[in-house]
Parts: sequence; structure tokens; C-alpha cells
Amino acid sequence: MRPEFSCLGAKAAVNEKAYRFAACDMMGTKGSTRQLSRDLRYFIRSDTMRRNELSSFVAVFRRPLELTEREFETCLWLQLRQLHHIDRANWDPQVSSDPHDSHFSFSFAGQAFYVVGMHANSSRIARRFPWPTLVFNPHAQFERLRNGGKWKRMQQAIRARDIALQGSINPMLSDFGEESEARQYSGRAVPDDWQAPFPNASGNCPFAH
Repeated sequence: MRPEFSCLGAKAAVNEKAYRFAACDMMGTKGSTRQLSRDLRYFIRSDTMRRNELSSFVAVFRRPLELTEREFETCLWLQLRQLHHIDRANWDPQVSSDPHDSHFSFSFAGQAFYVVGMHANSSRIARRFPWPTLVFNPHAQFERLRNGGKWKRMQQAIRARDIALQGSINPMLSDFGEESEARQYSGRAVPDDWQAPFPNASGNCPFAH
């Protein structure tokens, strides 16, 4: 809600009350995964997602706190892996299930999402939030904006606001289809040879201190 916050899409979703919210306990645990699965499915079936031009599902976790960027990245992908493991639906056919593919998006219950991670120690000001948070943005809404000729204008405005806020745009940002959006999820600047830890491995978050 701060005037200087750079993401106009997020501000629009909040102003229009076009979002759903879940408060979970420990990121990456079975209990949080079950809750997240239930609430995310509810969002997918809701009028909030189907009737609004921009909408988001926001999952905030009470723990773990004070994570480094690498630790948060580990927990984020652990949580996405666990969601994937309990998902019985086919991957959204509009996107790739390969996190190395330039057309990858995370999919749950047959719906593709662009995931934005936020936490207290993010190097990006717009990604800072007191608690670990995952924001699930329906992939289809970005396609509607592109097809309607609105996306480029919004993107340019957001990047200009990000420069005003931080002095630079996020170096990980790229358009869908240029490179895998998996590189953008955690907000950490990753090297060229970075690979998403998905979909294998499991277990509780190793940083649950």
C-alpha cells in the first residue's frame, strides 16, 4: 500500500480486493502443504480469479524467520516440490513442466502460476516482507494482458518505478519465453548456470530454526 511500491499489478489486485490470503505455519512442512493445497484450490475455483483482470493468491508463513536469500530460495523450492508431489492434476498444457525450459511456469491443479517469493532479507526492496511469503499469480492473466496490448505499457511503468525505488531493475527479470521464469521466483540474483531444484527431493525445510 505504500505509494512507492513498484508493482502496479499487485497494487491493483489489493485495491480491487482481487486476492485471497492464507496464513500458514512452517514453510515446507506437511501441515502447511496440506493447507496451501486446499486454499490454493479454493482460489482457483473462486470468482476472484475468474472474474478479475488481475488477481493473486498470497500465502504467508509464520516460520522460519530471518532467512538469508539462499536459505529462502531453498525453502521456496522445497514448498513448491511438496505442492507438486500431492498434486493429482495434469500440468497446465499452456506452459512447460521443465524448469530449464524458457516456457516453464509452476502448475498446480491444472493452473499455471508465476510465483513471487518475498522475505525480510531480500536484496530487492519490493520483495521485502517481515514473513516468508509466496504470491501465486495466474499465468493466464499475463497472456490476457499481452493479447490486449496492455502488458508492455504496464511492464515499462513497473520497471520505471523499480528504478525510482531501488536505482535499478531486477537483473533477473525477463519476458516469458526468453528464459525460464524459475530463475525469478526467489528474487535472488542467480548465476547463468543455476538450476531449479525441482521436482525431485523432499523433506522438511532445513532452516527451521
